[in-house]
Amino acid sequence: MTWCEYPGYWLGSEVFQNYGCRMASGLWITFQLVIISVLLGFILAVGLAIARLYGPKWAQSTINGYTTLFRGTPLLCQLFLVYYGLGQFRLFWQDIGLWWFFREPFYCAIFTFTINTAAYQAEILRGAIQSIPRGQFEGALALGLHRWGTLRHVIMPQAMILALRPLGNELIVMIKSSAIASLVTLFDLMGATKLAFARSFDLTIYLYAAVIYLALVEVIRRVWDKVELRLTRHMALR
Repeated sequence: MTWCEYPGYWLGSEVFQNYGCRMASGLWITFQLVIISVLLGFILAVGLAIARLYGPKWAQSTINGYTTLFRGTPLLCQLFLVYYGLGQFRLFWQDIGLWWFFREPFYCAIFTFTINTAAYQAEILRGAIQSIPRGQFEGALALGLHRWGTLRHVIMPQAMILALRPLGNELIVMIKSSAIASLVTLFDLMGATKLAFARSFDLTIYLYAAVIYLALVEVIRRVWDKVELRLTRHMALR
């Protein structure tokens, strides 16, 4: 008996014992999807937020349209447009050497999740930056710091503290939203669960999947709380 079959054995669940290893593999895929897309989305969001606030007018308008589009349309619709929609241009992607990317559901899911979460994170960071008092900019400029130095050393560290809680909420939302990746033939946790149900017709497998999602979210919530408490402990001493 392998390690991933033990939970099903102790729970007395035959279906979980039979498909526990596949669900564990799916959980690892879910973890990869969320972590990679959230990290890439954060990197993109930092640039988008700064350009939205301090960039030229055309850049501000373009980014505003981007965030409005991806925050105002369902993630499922975006995933279908990327995987099935862009997949129709197979000859074009083959000509430019990108068909290896758009033919794989895993890469399409990461791409979709990244541009979706980047829109949300960009708005979170924009709001956090705007909440910093104007006097912080003026004080830094008076000390001789240029605009980018002020953003890097004065504004962004404070903005990140303010953005911690909503960024943690976005991470949790992405974990739960990642379940839709199973609809493009990706065997993540939900995809493995659907396969187990299709073969066993045992609805309790969805209950086990829900418990796994709940446990994952709770662990991340508690870890995020610890990180936030550690990074903001100096504020509690005031």
